[in-house]
Amino acid sequence: MTPVVAWLRGAVPGVALSAVVAVAAVAAAPLVARVAPIPAMVLALLIGIALNRVAARPVFQGGLVLCVKTILRWAVALLGLRIALGDIAALGLSSAALVVVAMAVTVVAGFVCARLMGMAPGFGALAGAGTAVCGASATLATATVVPPYPGREADIAFVVVAVNALSTLAMVVYPPLASGLGLDAHATGILLGGTIHDVAQVVGAGYAVSEPVGNTAVIVKLFRVFLLLPMILAIGWWMVKAAPGSAKAPVPGFALVFLALCVVNTVAPGMSAIAPAYAVVKDVLVALTNAMLLLAISALGLGTSLAAMRMLGWRHLVTVSVTTVVILVVVTAGLLALA
Repeated sequence: MTPVVAWLRGAVPGVALSAVVAVAAVAAAPLVARVAPIPAMVLALLIGIALNRVAARPVFQGGLVLCVKTILRWAVALLGLRIALGDIAALGLSSAALVVVAMAVTVVAGFVCARLMGMAPGFGALAGAGTAVCGASATLATATVVPPYPGREADIAFVVVAVNALSTLAMVVYPPLASGLGLDAHATGILLGGTIHDVAQVVGAGYAVSEPVGNTAVIVKLFRVFLLLPMILAIGWWMVKAAPGSAKAPVPGFALVFLALCVVNTVAPGMSAIAPAYAVVKDVLVALTNAMLLLAISALGLGTSLAAMRMLGWRHLVTVSVTTVVILVVVTAGLLALA
């Protein structure tokens, strides 16, 4: 048996099982949406957790590891196609600085709160990053530089579910809060885009207020996604410094591709010779990115024991809630100070 055939035999069953879970989540999402706004990514995680006993068989392990590590990294790299540097520049220096400060404080708050609660630093990184950047995608991306520790998979799954629930709550609560504070349309967009975790909820909250608010909120949110690259590198560096020998600095290959694609997405649409073809290729790659993220989170769920999830207690919820409140307070205070 050749090495390639052996590798395929080891990877295909786990990848195929993850794909089945991902397809089931996509099919179920419209039905579930009639009852609750739960995105396909969270459904894939929950379905995967429910099938953990099936996935625990050795035949699936190679494929699950491939999905959670390699496929996930390149899905994160392809997220760069969603960012245009010109849109970010249009935010203005003060707004951009406020978002950067809020994100940095939130990540630090995750580490501090996890330490005060007696939990692993890795959980603080996951909670801080999931809150500071873009929910599930940022949590999964951060997992690539968080070293293994007991309960790591359950912690990742918890943060993904928790940030989605808190984002849904924020989508309802934050627009009235902005109105009560007397913020104008631009400031309201910054508040919503700078504090709500998931992209879908930012879109829902922003455009529910008005189109100008929605446009600003989406640009701010994309700026946060753009900062995923330096955040992952910073967290990986911190892990190496805090626990030498147990953590590895992140391999920057996928992160550099992310940055390169941001540049391509800024330049290519303005080049008339390639713009039409680029638009088609971009649509295909964005769809591929969504599929890869679904595959990775399905594999994560399949590798997460429900018994391990049940052992998670109030300290986990407090940590994610604290990071959520921190980013809201910092952004709100900054907007009021700049008004």
